Amino acid sequence: MINNNIPFPHHDVVMKFQKQLEKIQVALFDVDGILTDGRVYWDGNEVGFNRFYHVRDGYGLKLMQEMGIKVGIISGGNSVGLIKRFENLKIDFFYYGNEDKRKAYLEIKEKVNLSDEHFLYMADEHFDLPILNKVGLSITVADAPWAIRNQVHYITEKNSGMGAVREVVDLFLYLKKFSPKIEQF
Repeated sequence: MINNNIPFPHHDVVMKFQKQLEKIQVALFDVDGILTDGRVYWDGNEVGFNRFYHVRDGYGLKLMQEMGIKVGIISGGNSVGLIKRFENLKIDFFYYGNEDKRKAYLEIKEKVNLSDEHFLYMADEHFDLPILNKVGLSITVADAPWAIRNQVHYITEKNSGMGAVREVVDLFLYLKKFSPKIEQF
């Protein structure tokens, strides 16, 4: 039985940021500390350092694309595991291997020909601040450093790597009243 009485837990967040959310056409994400919990492990010489990802976050990125929002990754990391993860997801923009993310942001901005207010950036470190301070909607995770939490528009309830990206995706799903097309029996 379907329970339609469960309220959306972030209704107030959507109402608070509705104007900003409605303008977003490109959502960009850092990897380590956002899509992962920040821990890395050695996965052998062939793969190098690897990470664990939450599957809900990955599916959430696909849902954003289904809603018509372009999705990008800008990561300072460059391991084989990281590269394979995001190549497999077939996201719109994928930049990796440089902690100075400004160039990647400017290249994406030029490709889509949109102003800063149409971008969301979700990240968690000091070197992310130039972009976090520029975009229309900046977001970080609950366990990000204080200096980052102090400078963004929204802080997720979820910690890094624990579905925080999906929490953000759910804001858009709720706002747009979007449901993915799923074949029923």
